[in-house]
Amino acid sequence: MMFCSFDLAEKIMNDYARETGILGNCKPRRYLWTDSFAVCNYLGLYRTSRNERYMQLALKLVDQVHFVLGRHREDDPRRGWISGLNEKEGKRHPTIGGLRIGKRLPERRPEEPFDESLEWKRDGQYYHYLTRWIHALNRVSQETKYPIYNLWATELAKTMHAAFVYEKNGQRRIYWKMSIDLTQPLVYSMGLHDPLDGFVVYNEIQASAPRNPEWSSLMREIDDLLEICMEINWATSDPLGIGCLLWNSYFLAEMLMDKHLECMDLLLNILNDSLLSLELYLATDPLKISASNRLAFRELGLSIGFKAVKKLQKLVKNGSNLSNREEIHSLIRSLVHYSWIGDDIEKFWLKPENRENSLWKEHQDINMVMLATSLIPDGFL
Repeated sequence: MMFCSFDLAEKIMNDYARETGILGNCKPRRYLWTDSFAVCNYLGLYRTSRNERYMQLALKLVDQVHFVLGRHREDDPRRGWISGLNEKEGKRHPTIGGLRIGKRLPERRPEEPFDESLEWKRDGQYYHYLTRWIHALNRVSQETKYPIYNLWATELAKTMHAAFVYEKNGQRRIYWKMSIDLTQPLVYSMGLHDPLDGFVVYNEIQASAPRNPEWSSLMREIDDLLEICMEINWATSDPLGIGCLLWNSYFLAEMLMDKHLECMDLLLNILNDSLLSLELYLATDPLKISASNRLAFRELGLSIGFKAVKKLQKLVKNGSNLSNREEIHSLIRSLVHYSWIGDDIEKFWLKPENRENSLWKEHQDINMVMLATSLIPDGFL
């Protein structure tokens, strides 16, 4: 099964490289969320096969994302790096102005009325997409031992935090979506798991940063997000949201075990709310819905989450400062009990007939890349 999973994931990611312009003569088609997982998948293929080609694909994709999504759109009268830096400095600091989403339509102009359905198709910057890119850059930094990727991740974290995080009535919040130049919010509401995503990835890059007193610290930003996190009920019926809770639980447990941070109460809250979320999800009988009415990438996020649960179970068994917490063991055992959901989701989307409908094809890039992540999760996890 592992051999077949690797082969299929390899084919998916080779096709993705050709079809989206990482390789060949196609015009690059970059989208930040999908490319974040794609970078991790190429690292996973490299780790398993030791084929240098996959490392080079990961590094080329990083550069391409920065050069495409770190710059203004072709249909925008503005030119160059969205940071406003000149060409030379922009290449040295490609993330310091943030990164565009990569949506098909240009961002909403200030004088245009808000249209919720149209906003999903418009460009801008998403906080939760930027957190995925930080994670991808950190994974590249870990695999290559090149600190430049950690620097770019840190500069991105500093920039996005300053733009997205704000205070209202004495309470910190995070804008969902900002304009490309980060000067105005486009969607004011806060994504339920955005504070957790930010808290985890900020800690990841802080833990991986060079031991250099001149390296930028993210402790203030981390404290801001922890303050938000401690006030949130994480429960959700959205499968991708549950997947985010599960893989963030694994990342937190890793850093707890390595003593990079202390947030046992937060981990317990997330695990408890993950269990409630799975009950809420199953209450709607989602796995009996036809393929033409299911968003594969959201479900595959949950499948990836269960891969993280299995790694979390092994981690806690071997982690000296976690292994003596019976409450942790009990919660993980309960989560493992639901792992059949992830297996069913992956099997469902592996069937070619379930990938023939228009909804799958509309989101084909993101669906296929996240299917590959589910098959070979170690690059991401």
